[in-house]
Amino acid sequence: MVGRILNAAFASAVSRWTFRQLSTGPSAQRWERTNHRGETVTLAQGPAVSLGSLAALVTAPGLAPVTRLASTLAVGGAAALGLIDDLTGATDVKGLRGHLGALRSGEVTTGTVKLVGLGATGLVAGALARRGRGGLVDAVLSGAVVAGSANLANLFDLRPGRATKVFLAVSAGPILTGGLTGAVVTGPASAAAALLPADLGERSMLGDTGANALGAAWGVGAASSMNRPALLATVAALVGLTVASERVSFSQVIERTPVLRELDGVGRRPSPPADD
Repeated sequence: MVGRILNAAFASAVSRWTFRQLSTGPSAQRWERTNHRGETVTLAQGPAVSLGSLAALVTAPGLAPVTRLASTLAVGGAAALGLIDDLTGATDVKGLRGHLGALRSGEVTTGTVKLVGLGATGLVAGALARRGRGGLVDAVLSGAVVAGSANLANLFDLRPGRATKVFLAVSAGPILTGGLTGAVVTGPASAAAALLPADLGERSMLGDTGANALGAAWGVGAASSMNRPALLATVAALVGLTVASERVSFSQVIERTPVLRELDGVGRRPSPPADD
């Protein structure tokens, strides 16, 4: 327990330090973007949370070497792919439908590259996470959980703090009860929580880099400990939510559901009407 607490503190420190370096250093302008209010924020939160998460996973006590490798590959790969999209991606093509439509027209967007990359790194990380258990079927299902979680986390990153809140909510149980999933997500949760005030204050954004990394961390932690029925159920849920996001705005659903609306608004200024 002491080792896990120290590891979480280390993740928080790395996350904060990286954020300061990127958001105030000579390259700070490179990370600046415009948020949903039309205000300038920094995307430095994403790389900071990702590096804090990786630092924690590399040094986390009690992780088997294969689990450590799977988690660092999943989080590092998802963060790198998200970073490419954050820095060079077109903002006029959104969603799975948009990227596939562009591909049919002969245009390979950074979003398409990210989706393919998430699938590839997810499969490798999933196979490592299930090494020696369940064979090919479990490896593929685990890969789908890792990749699907990374992608879904990004779909929640539409309002300040939302993606981090969702990640902390689904990670709270595993962290409190311990076990393999908790060991994997504790560091990333601490790295994300450290910068949540800046996100809620609309000074920074998690971006694809951070959201994909957090989703991948939860995915590999879950895939490492689930049995096959749980993997199947999780894949079905991830696919269902991803398909639903193409037809229904998560923001509008949250705004129309009182409990979700209140939780979504905790700690931040009221949002303008959802239009995404």
